[in-house]
Amino acid sequence: MRTKTWRQLTVWLHVVTSVGWMGQALALFTLLAIGRTSADGEIRVAATSMAHEIDSFLLAPLANASAFTGFMLAAATAWGFTRHWWVLAKFAITLVQLYAGIFLLSGTLRDSVDAARAGDPPPAALVAGTALMASALAFQAWLSVAKPWGKVRSGARLPTAPTWVFVAAVLAPLTDITVGLLLGYPLPALSLVVLVVQLVRRRVVTSP
Repeated sequence: MRTKTWRQLTVWLHVVTSVGWMGQALALFTLLAIGRTSADGEIRVAATSMAHEIDSFLLAPLANASAFTGFMLAAATAWGFTRHWWVLAKFAITLVQLYAGIFLLSGTLRDSVDAARAGDPPPAALVAGTALMASALAFQAWLSVAKPWGKVRSGARLPTAPTWVFVAAVLAPLTDITVGLLLGYPLPALSLVVLVVQLVRRRVVTSP
């Protein structure tokens, strides 16, 4: 297939995984809100436990794939990371979301399951955090559609990567998701390797 076709497939995968990420964030919000407001202890434990399972087996792989394909589209096309305000904003928001999801939300959610079994509801900050995650993803979707604020800086148009880069951008996250499901936890190893290779390649190609 041509480069254009694989680039379109990368965009499609980015859109699908981003929508999935937002949908799972809303599912977490709903379940944690039920876990916080329900007077039934069994429902509270079930809702919080299901939220934890969704985070581990659905949200995390989709978030990794969404972030990776977004980074690859920036690194492999003329958009770049810092040429346009809307791309830069999406990049910054994604980094914050990944940090919050990996180092804050997942750990707190895991602890909340044990707390629910002891009779305590999920913390309000965790419920609010999932709502903020979904809201941030919705805002990023608007940025992708509206492309506001113009350019950060001008300069020569950056080259589009060859076909194999977009092939890797599609196959790497799908492979990581499959491996992660088999292992029982998300492992975006191949995606990270592909991203690093493209960033290094991009730097070599654009160096004077």
